[in-house]
Amino acid sequence: MIPAEFDYVAPESLDQAIAELQRNGEDAKLLAGGHSLIPLMKLRLATPTMLVDLRKVPGLHSVDRQDGHWRIGALTTHATLERTPELGLVSAAAATIADPQVRNRGTIGGSLAHGDSASDLPAVLLACDGEVTLQGPNGQRTVAAADLFKDYLETAIEHGEVLTEIRVAGLDGYGHSYHKFNRRSEDWAMVAISAVVKASGGVCEDVRVGMTNMASVPLRATAVEEALRGQELSPESIASAAAHAADGTSPPADLNASADYKRHLAQVLCRRALTEAAGQG
Repeated sequence: MIPAEFDYVAPESLDQAIAELQRNGEDAKLLAGGHSLIPLMKLRLATPTMLVDLRKVPGLHSVDRQDGHWRIGALTTHATLERTPELGLVSAAAATIADPQVRNRGTIGGSLAHGDSASDLPAVLLACDGEVTLQGPNGQRTVAAADLFKDYLETAIEHGEVLTEIRVAGLDGYGHSYHKFNRRSEDWAMVAISAVVKASGGVCEDVRVGMTNMASVPLRATAVEEALRGQELSPESIASAAAHAADGTSPPADLNASADYKRHLAQVLCRRALTEAAGQG
């Protein structure tokens, strides 16, 4: 449980952080909250020779509403998200992450950059049609949530790039719900469902569903969305749509649950989340 030897630097600007990543090559890693990287280092599953701590870099902690979207700095903690209920689904999911200690230290940017499909926020970003801003030696670029997650612990973020901001739709007029199943409240989700629903006259005008831990990457439940969109919102239509939650998924079996059990959980949690988001509960 002791990490391998490493060097440490805490630059005071984004340009300095990017320069440190370039100078130290592939063995340099960014440190945001540390709740993903440090445990791997203690197990020596990750052995960076240089840690570049972003804590002194200004401008990465804000939460602002602009042009119908929320702009969230990458170093915004889960606890800050939890205490910002205007963020809707993002806030609801952040409130379920681990325990207060982790939420007060862990960051949204670190969680997304880590790319763990069992984490809460990646699938939330998908459900909110979010995007991230990346800054690197070649300038700035924007990556949509649908293009960010490539495989387990693998994202579209190139070495030398820093995730600086997250943008999610304001989703005015949408109901939201986040349901996850785990053995203990601080555990990773066996399965979790993020849902937002916009109703008009009792009919589902729009719906978006994100799924956690149902593949090597977070997923959108497109079959569920297609089955419910345009339909009258009722317990029957929601149950029928939720029955498609496992379509096209490949949940990893583990010590907590078999793949088949996770498929069952996805259907149950999807029905509950859609019911709550649609105001049918």
